[in-house]
Amino acid sequence: MSASIAANSPVPDQLVDIVEPVGGEYVIKAGQNFGEILRAHKKAVIFAVPGAFTPTCSEKHLPGFIERAHSMREAGVEEIYCLSVNDLFVMKAWGKSYATFADSGIKLVADGNADFSKAIGMELDLSAHRLGLRCKRFAAIVENGVFTAVEVDDSGLDKSSAESILAILRK
Repeated sequence: MSASIAANSPVPDQLVDIVEPVGGEYVIKAGQNFGEILRAHKKAVIFAVPGAFTPTCSEKHLPGFIERAHSMREAGVEEIYCLSVNDLFVMKAWGKSYATFADSGIKLVADGNADFSKAIGMELDLSAHRLGLRCKRFAAIVENGVFTAVEVDDSGLDKSSAESILAILRK
């Protein structure tokens, strides 16, 4: 296990698959270097969920970011990414399950082998619950390739909520 990211940590280079809503379609970009992508933005938000289609992730975490995506962009965020240790097909289906997802412009990040999650020290072993290796629930602000704020929820949804991240962005 790597050391967990914190403010001032650089983003690591790891390959992920990205599902992006474009013109009503869902475009899959496989094998993308997520570190390079994040370094290309002046300001981005990444939030991670333990699993697509799981209760808190589906009922609260992702919907909160969908609802506040426009406000985050008004606060200077160029891109918003939702990461989960799921395959790209699950992530695509998850995005399509929300009527308003495509309009949010949020990009879904499939960290299928948990490579990015492990590289930032956010892997979560849920094998005891037959869920395998996942990612901890967190949200972060990345500016010019450096994590400037990292909020981790060890249980429930609080510090990594869209409301909490928006409050940090507005400071």
